[in-house]
Amino acid sequence: MRRSNQDLIPGLGGRGVTPRAVSDAFDPTRLTQARRLAGMTKKDVSGHLSVTAAAVGQYETGASKPRPDLIPRLAEVLDVPTTFFLTGRPAHRLDASMAHFRSLRSTPKAQRERALAFAEQVWELTYALEMRVQLPLVNLPGFAGGEVHPGEELPGEPAAAARELRRLWNLGDGPVTHLVRRMESHGIVVVLPSSADGSASSVDAFSSRAPRPLVILTANRADDVYRHRFTAAHELGHLVLHGDATGDSRQEREADAFAAEFLTPQASILPQLPRRMDLTQLATLRRTWGVSIHSLIYRCRELGLISDATISRTYQRLRALDGQPGFTSEPVSSFSGEQPALLRKAFELAGQDSGLSINKLAHELAWKPDRVRELLGVTDQRPVLQLIRTS
Repeated sequence: MRRSNQDLIPGLGGRGVTPRAVSDAFDPTRLTQARRLAGMTKKDVSGHLSVTAAAVGQYETGASKPRPDLIPRLAEVLDVPTTFFLTGRPAHRLDASMAHFRSLRSTPKAQRERALAFAEQVWELTYALEMRVQLPLVNLPGFAGGEVHPGEELPGEPAAAARELRRLWNLGDGPVTHLVRRMESHGIVVVLPSSADGSASSVDAFSSRAPRPLVILTANRADDVYRHRFTAAHELGHLVLHGDATGDSRQEREADAFAAEFLTPQASILPQLPRRMDLTQLATLRRTWGVSIHSLIYRCRELGLISDATISRTYQRLRALDGQPGFTSEPVSSFSGEQPALLRKAFELAGQDSGLSINKLAHELAWKPDRVRELLGVTDQRPVLQLIRTS
């Protein structure tokens, strides 16, 4: 039987594939991923397809496959190319036990699943780029996939682990500059999603012990470089200290203790901290060490310099100064060294070497080109043209 043009679904790269071909080679895990990325429930999807939620559930378990006539509608509803549902592409499934969420108990399950689906796509993008470009070796003791220190563990006590990692990374005893870029240089993939990307921005930062360490930094609470840096160090602590993500308060406290010692080592910061609370002095230290005044106040309490009563009064004074010069938030966009660049630079290098383009990469991943741009942090440079209509 001859196939008519209307039986073809336009694919990327000028190819076409029939709805029946997609149905026959349907990957149920891709439907789950796309649905979670879209923030939709099975019932939401079923309403658009005029089928039951149970039927969508069967599609996702592989018990049955969507009819060919449902494929184009499914792609439209979930905003993916129809080829997205084809089986055979590399994938890495993540669940909550493989990721550390800073606010696990207060984060709804649906939001965690959406964020995990985002992390899965970051893994797929990283994998595609690693097939073309050698990324930095994973230099992270305590991480199961570490390549520079395979099998080597850091001390279990958070502050000791932070000091040892500083030593191994040759950071000296002073401030850690360009923290995010340093993490990338040691093989950690760091992503800062756009605030408009609901698939990741709905949760606080999280990290995953995927085959390559991954840290997702979000700005859903505040766009402030000092909080951003502490959060990055916090997630770094999870990666080296915690093989299993239990989401309990103990792990969160340990990651905070790691971050505090990693960014402000006791031996170096203690002589510089005021014995009587001087917010002007703390504002200067904030700029020098790249940590918030709030964190420095807590560090004073942690190191026994001030009492609980003093810390409470100091926080009240700090709130009264919010927004004043020296006490305002500073956006991450003003600090290039705190913005991820690894994946974008890998893409640019692959483009120079093999002619890789956004469209080629999108075709390989079965994503829309705009999705590739979003995850790479690459803007569309094409000019927007409009016809001028005269009456």
